[in-house]
Amino acid sequence: MPRGVFITLEGLDGSGKSTQIKRLADWFHKRGLDPVLTRQPGGTPTGDRIRTLLLDSASTALSPVTELALMFADRAQAIAEVIQPALDAGRIVLCDRFTDSTEAYQGGGRELGSALVLDLHRLLCGNLRPDLTLLLLPSLESSLERARRRNTRTAQHAGPDESRFEQEQDAFYRRVWLKYSEIAAREPGRVVQIEGNLSIDEAHEQIAEAVSELLVALGHHA
Repeated sequence: MPRGVFITLEGLDGSGKSTQIKRLADWFHKRGLDPVLTRQPGGTPTGDRIRTLLLDSASTALSPVTELALMFADRAQAIAEVIQPALDAGRIVLCDRFTDSTEAYQGGGRELGSALVLDLHRLLCGNLRPDLTLLLLPSLESSLERARRRNTRTAQHAGPDESRFEQEQDAFYRRVWLKYSEIAAREPGRVVQIEGNLSIDEAHEQIAEAVSELLVALGHHA
């Protein structure tokens, strides 16, 4: 049985991750492959409950450390219930956010630092690392505008309120942006940056190229 492949998509809210992960899943399907799609926070019944707590704008009293602990509770459950079983079965796993998000948002945005996040990842997640991380980096201004517009539309249609992070000030997002850039510079062999205000098709082309190279390197047929 071939080894499983673990691919994550990262970026600020509004960077286009959700669109691109769907496009990437379709790309795999056209090649006769059936990837497992998941997201964080969420992706399991327990994780979806944690997601509601973390992202609801009414959760205003969460301390940064509580937020961090909840993120890792969600992640540990997702690894145990979804990600590791799929990888053990030789499946391709596409995950919308993973520990890089926690390092960027809680380590950078909340100023808890990278060391604490990485220590918790080793302790609670068995140091599971993606084979490839696709980091979408349109401009900070473009990402924020899209995220806030999306959440306003959701609220108007009585959908779930997931706007707690979008209410943060620009300084918070600058710290997140800088931390993402720091992660990419630290791990260039794993993190591929999809930079600039690209069209959906342009971003997908770069993503498909990076994924094809990974599959060839791992002995899979792209």
